Amino acid sequence: MTALAGRINNLPWLFAGVVAGSAVTLGLALWVAGLVRGDAPTDAFAPPSYRDVTASVGIDQVYDGDFEFFVGGGVAVFDCDGDDLPELYLAGGTNPAALYRNMSTSGESLSFQPIDAPEVTVTEVTGAYPLDVDSDGITDLAVLRVGENLMMRGLGECRFQVANDAWGIDGGDGWTVAFAATWEPDQTMPTMVFADYLDLATVDADRTCADHRLFRPVGDAYGEPIELTPGYCTLSALFSDWDRSGRRDLRLTNDRHYYRDGSEQLWRLEPGAPPRLYTETDGWREMQIWGMGIASHDLNGDGLPEVYLTSQGDNKLQTLADDAARPTYEDIALPRGVNAHRPFVGDTTRPSTAWHAEFEDVNNDGFMDLFVAKGNVEEMPESAARDPNNLLLGQPDGTFIEAAAEAGLLDMERSRGGAVVDLDGDGRLDVVVVDRRRPARVWHNVGRETGSWLGVTLRQDGPNPDAIGAWIQVRLGSHLVEREVVIGGGHAGGQLGPSHFGLGGARRAQIRVQWPDGQVGEWQRYEANQYVTIARDG
Repeated sequence: MTALAGRINNLPWLFAGVVAGSAVTLGLALWVAGLVRGDAPTDAFAPPSYRDVTASVGIDQVYDGDFEFFVGGGVAVFDCDGDDLPELYLAGGTNPAALYRNMSTSGESLSFQPIDAPEVTVTEVTGAYPLDVDSDGITDLAVLRVGENLMMRGLGECRFQVANDAWGIDGGDGWTVAFAATWEPDQTMPTMVFADYLDLATVDADRTCADHRLFRPVGDAYGEPIELTPGYCTLSALFSDWDRSGRRDLRLTNDRHYYRDGSEQLWRLEPGAPPRLYTETDGWREMQIWGMGIASHDLNGDGLPEVYLTSQGDNKLQTLADDAARPTYEDIALPRGVNAHRPFVGDTTRPSTAWHAEFEDVNNDGFMDLFVAKGNVEEMPESAARDPNNLLLGQPDGTFIEAAAEAGLLDMERSRGGAVVDLDGDGRLDVVVVDRRRPARVWHNVGRETGSWLGVTLRQDGPNPDAIGAWIQVRLGSHLVEREVVIGGGHAGGQLGPSHFGLGGARRAQIRVQWPDGQVGEWQRYEANQYVTIARDG
């Protein structure tokens, strides 16, 4: 029996059985054999139908700028006016960033209006991530810039104020594209990392990668940042409980274009101890890629997240090897069909350049899908110029198939950041993409064959009210899906809002939450096709 099978035997929420073979074989077996019965999804649905509504939706934001804005171009998605519809905050590069109020009508049309919010309508913005820093129930924004990063405290009704001084955060003067946050035990404020790309002082000379700054709270504010060095030109960061130990370590994906002796990185964060890099002694294998974005999700039913890393050409899908206690990963992108190293149409003879990646179930069939935003850095002749985004639909056997063209999602522009999110509250996931030097694009999911769904929001009293670091478990008969609630990943932007679950043909599902401190709640049954809020106090 593998170490993974042994772990499954010890999990109270998953049936036990003796399954031979590797972790990958076991994962596929769980998908296609023992777990697929009863209310469990059995058939993959057709692609959803998307309509390009960019011209009519009311958004005309353009991400622009020269060399410093070749990377970045993110979008933050969150509800800032309390109507349960998500607003969009879009980076602008040398143009001012823009905040748009969601005026959509459920199931009918998408509509947005620009918000007069001068504090966040600033230039040099590469991206932003929403989070509730001070746990007052109002979402704040971490705004990433070429120059001083800004922490924006939410005041309600989509108003903000700069809170760098109030919270003791030095915004620096670097080139920041990556951000992530988590709550460490017994802390009232989040631990946050601002990960920089190139050292701006070296841009016109021998370009070198910048180090990063980790902010840990000291009471109700922050002290001096902890320098994470060496930095290897990071373009995405994510705190994740990758081994389900209750500790959330920091994954960084790095652009090998500029470093000479670097690699991908995983930092271990023990409460009260200095961060340290995992090494070969710990089981970490060095890997060099043109790292651009991170997406994480448990794809094989073992309770441990797989990690998708975007790159130029060869994208990676990593799964833990036999011993889950060690960060030893193996690549399964090619057999799963998500390597996506060349365009499926367009310049099919040259390598793709991938940026934002996101796991979501876009057709609600119960099988996780993968959206990948792609586009040439600028005019790199060795890479594809016509390089469409991918929509990779998950199949019952654990593989993925390309469906962007059939779904109506073709985009040949130079895409960067993006979001897969229900913009009008109808349970169907729409798509927003930031294209370089072109207006951001919006696609409305107008149906076709889609399954039932649930949207789940978590609430707890005290610090970390959104329960960042929790795991949501959704059970359909004997089929189990788990999702980690995180802030970070993607490329230069993220979301704070309900976690979406496709249910296939099921009319109801059971949900249980493992809260950030490890406490596990009771199973609760919910009818399908609704948004629910699960409070820790029941």
